[in-house]
Amino acid sequence: MYVVLYQPEIAPNTGNIARTCAAVGCPLHLIAPLGFQLDDRRLKRAGLDYWPQVELITHDSWADFVQNRPPGSLYALSARATTPCWAADFTLPVGLLFGPETRGLPETILRDYPNLVVPMGRGVRSLNLAVTVGIVLYEALRQQTH
Repeated sequence: MYVVLYQPEIAPNTGNIARTCAAVGCPLHLIAPLGFQLDDRRLKRAGLDYWPQVELITHDSWADFVQNRPPGSLYALSARATTPCWAADFTLPVGLLFGPETRGLPETILRDYPNLVVPMGRGVRSLNLAVTVGIVLYEALRQQTH
């Protein structure tokens, strides 16, 4: 299992996601351009002292990621999807793809992969990216360990 952040914009979100990846032992792929530098103090602070435990892989572009991505299924998360994340089969090798905080994944990517959503109550457009990653990652982990 691995997490992919496509053009993440907010350093503290990415730092928190890195910490979650360290906690479950899954690689974190970052696809450029990033909205921050990898030496950003806000990124480092949010990841605390867990950075040595994060398998961080950076990609110069979407094409670079596609060419070099790990095997297995890739699920794209979108607030516009209709299939809840817990309806997906995460028992095989799987990647979880998340878009930038302010705009989500582009349609050119969404159309090529199964789309999942973390269901929300009426009137709520989206959840924080780090929260969403945590919810979906732990659902995948739950399926793989039960």
